[in-house]
Amino acid sequence: MHKHQEEWDDAGHDSGHGGDHHHHHEHTQTKSVLNRLSRAAGHLESVKKMVESGRDCTEVLIQLSAVKSAINNVGKIILQDHIEHCIIDAVENNDEKALEELRKAIDRFIK
Repeated sequence: MHKHQEEWDDAGHDSGHGGDHHHHHEHTQTKSVLNRLSRAAGHLESVKKMVESGRDCTEVLIQLSAVKSAINNVGKIILQDHIEHCIIDAVENNDEKALEELRKAIDRFIK
């Protein structure tokens, strides 16, 4: 079983706080998420090389848009997995804290 949630700072780095107070569940989409993140990271690296080589700004912007879309799609997969597992458990157990954490995560994700 994987840790349900780590605590992250605003930059997305592990804040160093333990996540032991969170419940655990199987992440059914882990392999898909990791594959998609690897592709997005590779695509972003390609965009960086485009900038370094002086490629047309409109081409760079189009490719950046594709990277943003890919990252948003990964977020949707993670959110769906979270709702299907953690939030169902939270509702069944009247875990208001988990629901509030979800609201906060959604607010940050859609900014």
